Amino acid sequence: MKPLPELTDFLEGLSEPHILFDVQYRILAANAAYRRAFSPERSVIGRTCYEVSHRFQVPCDQAGESCPLAQARASGQRERVLHLHHTPKGEEYVDIELTPLRDASGEQAFFVEKMASLKVAHGRSVVRGLIGRSAVFQHMLALVARVAPSMATVLLLGESGTGKELVAQAVHDASPRAAKPLVVVDCSSLPETLFESELFGHERGAFTGANTSKAGLVEAASGGTLFLDEVGDIPLPMQVKLLRLLESGTYRRVGSTELRHADIRVVSATHRDLERMVAEGRFREDLYHRLSTFPIALPPLRERRDDIALLTQALLARVAPKRALSMAPKALALLAEQPFPGNVRELRNLLERTTLMCDGDRIEAEHVALALNSGRRKPWQAPGATIAAQALGDASQTVATQPLQDPPGGAAASLHELELAALRERVAAHTGNRAELAAALGISERSLYRKLKALK
Repeated sequence: MKPLPELTDFLEGLSEPHILFDVQYRILAANAAYRRAFSPERSVIGRTCYEVSHRFQVPCDQAGESCPLAQARASGQRERVLHLHHTPKGEEYVDIELTPLRDASGEQAFFVEKMASLKVAHGRSVVRGLIGRSAVFQHMLALVARVAPSMATVLLLGESGTGKELVAQAVHDASPRAAKPLVVVDCSSLPETLFESELFGHERGAFTGANTSKAGLVEAASGGTLFLDEVGDIPLPMQVKLLRLLESGTYRRVGSTELRHADIRVVSATHRDLERMVAEGRFREDLYHRLSTFPIALPPLRERRDDIALLTQALLARVAPKRALSMAPKALALLAEQPFPGNVRELRNLLERTTLMCDGDRIEAEHVALALNSGRRKPWQAPGATIAAQALGDASQTVATQPLQDPPGGAAASLHELELAALRERVAAHTGNRAELAAALGISERSLYRKLKALK
């Protein structure tokens, strides 16, 4: 069945990229905006949407992806998903909105797909923006894409170092307020005596030292986004003043009776458990509900280990922009087995130390191990430690620089005892399987097995 010419003419006049395809996934029409953005050199007519966008040989839902067409056929309604698409610039995140069209008999006959590139995140290494391809990262990103165009108040929940400010920037940049400022309020660093003045501003003479009038951060964010970082650290007396702003959209400068209107969108973030704080009476319940209209949980790095290689490549370009550094496979394997309680911030700091340990253009496992150990106390360093490490393999050369307990026999400990002590600490810190540990140590799995037997 061919679509009506009026339909294809209508799509051609739309400013956003659109394609039209049938129930067999065959593309029947692509407007000029789509051709410019996604296929400037080759026609997509007659090809399947999944082959064009993903290089798949089967529909998305058969290749482990969410398929908006399959969802629309099941629900009979418009569906929306976030996908990684092949584009002339490489793989990019694309927000897809698919609408089913019915024929005269009421059957779904065609589907119109609207696409919008999500410029704030990337599935490849870039210098700026959110980076990741893991399932948990894509789930978080899909929530960002849904809420960003609205005025809903967003609450970002995540451990320290997960990138809450980057996500807040992404929400702002993908919103209609992107041309206006994003103003960050570090709630944890503002003393209670200055909180109200910094947030709302003050008039001259409002308090000792107020020699001039001053606009607050709410005014600075006018037309844009106010980002309240670590909102869980706001003292209780100040929480009611913030609640008034969120409920009424108005505020007063300190020392003024004039009521001012706030033209802002509020995004907040915290690493604290606000629900528990509410239960303990340390955070106002009404303020919590005002802030958490649309909560987004940020995954810790340990839940997105598939992204470590991609993040490493991007972070190396940030911490050492003048060096063309590469990572050896064993170095990446050693990174991937770290717990990273400080998340992406800790990974960045570790990589910056690692670049300082490496004089060449290739980062090896020993450079990563040196960086891991550089901040640890070393109560005792054995003279034969480097020899013991060599016995464990070149990639683990610096294992012996880890803090070792005094072995039996004190400084006269044998080389064998030193090797066992180094291996014992490495095994205790390892969270992966035996093959991964052997690879990180640079020895065969059989050799590792013999050494592990010696520990028993």
